[in-house]
Amino acid sequence: MKLGLQKFLWGLVVCFGLWQTLAFAQQSPDLAQNLAECKLGIEGCDQSKLTPLQSTAVAVAGHERNLSNCRNGYDPCDHSKLTEREATALAVAVHQRNVSDCNDGIGTCDPAKLTRSEARGMDVAEHQRNLDNCKDRSGDCDHSKLSPSEGRAVDTAMRQRNLSDCTYGAGECDYSQLTPVEARGVAAAEHQNNVRECEDGSDDCDHAKLTSLEASQIAVAEHQRNISACKDGDENCNYSMLTPSETKMLADAEHKRNYTACLSGYGYCDPNRLTTAETRSIELRGGR
Repeated sequence: MKLGLQKFLWGLVVCFGLWQTLAFAQQSPDLAQNLAECKLGIEGCDQSKLTPLQSTAVAVAGHERNLSNCRNGYDPCDHSKLTEREATALAVAVHQRNVSDCNDGIGTCDPAKLTRSEARGMDVAEHQRNLDNCKDRSGDCDHSKLSPSEGRAVDTAMRQRNLSDCTYGAGECDYSQLTPVEARGVAAAEHQNNVRECEDGSDDCDHAKLTSLEASQIAVAEHQRNISACKDGDENCNYSMLTPSETKMLADAEHKRNYTACLSGYGYCDPNRLTTAETRSIELRGGR
């Protein structure tokens, strides 16, 4: 009850101080600026210009700022200004932060401040971190700190990752680490991947690695893709790859499109490409 009453009264003081600050700010912008600087601990603060209640509010803000600095390891931090309860809470927080830093292997870990149980926990965490680094090939890995079974597990994980990298063409592939069976599987996977690249028209396609049958099928697919590009007016169209009949088909289609555009008044129309009969027909229909 006593602690609750103290908090209540302290809250009244702070609230009243804030209210007075707002009222005071309306009367004097300069004094309001001074009060704000005092609360922030800025060097330009003039304590002599504060009212008693404002001085109390500034003291509260300074205490909270000092407590926050101490809790976060910032300067300035004056431990002598902390209450006994705040000092205890701070000591607990600092200790836990040190334990966390030691377990994570980051920050300013001080092993000398750990209990025996915490030190053993740090050793376990450090060992596990080294094991994970060795398995994942990330960070520092010290194989000498692995047990025989862990060493075998790491070797297995590395072989599997290398096989995956070689199979899917990702990461770092070391072909020398593959078994004969694995090497054949990787070669087959690489061949199929190249076939897909060629089928999709990718620049990574290597036609020299295709079989005769695959090359024939890819040639058909590439030809059809070129015809579509030419029909769509795509910049990738290669007219030299078209057969005479395909060239005539595309020319007829373009002539029809141009006539329709001129006749309807929609789309790009080139009157110079119309026949005499088409021009007369459009004029009779009141076209463009």
